[in-house]
Amino acid sequence: MTSVTPEGLGIDLQEAQGRGLYKWLLASFLVGKRIRSTVALEAYRNLVDRHGLNCPRRLARCAHRDLVRLLGQAGYARYDESTARRLKTLGERLESELHQYHTPGQPMDVDKLKVWLLSFDGIGPKTSEIFLREAGPLLQQGSPQSPMC
Repeated sequence: MTSVTPEGLGIDLQEAQGRGLYKWLLASFLVGKRIRSTVALEAYRNLVDRHGLNCPRRLARCAHRDLVRLLGQAGYARYDESTARRLKTLGERLESELHQYHTPGQPMDVDKLKVWLLSFDGIGPKTSEIFLREAGPLLQQGSPQSPMC
């Protein structure tokens, strides 16, 4: 399998309001699953590029049935319901809990972040590894704004 990178998806990790970090986490979430990478990448493009779910708040506020439909359009067949539920929860928790793990202007404790990410239903070691491979160094530098909007 070809390695997926933020650059390959047109994601700028330093995009304003942390949206690049959020987009990369969402892509990592989808690619880290046992599904063809082409389907996962199409799902990412459908959710973010075509339907504007480009921050946690928008993902959290998207109706479950709409997420199922968008995943289905990308080629999800068997796990669209459970993935939609997990995506909605991902958006809700990022929106409500992320402030506990980041103080603007300060480096982020990536080990603490990893433990938190692993507490999400649907994020396992593979997904956190994919995300932190690219995002970890940036998060450790400190950011003047809240990551992942």
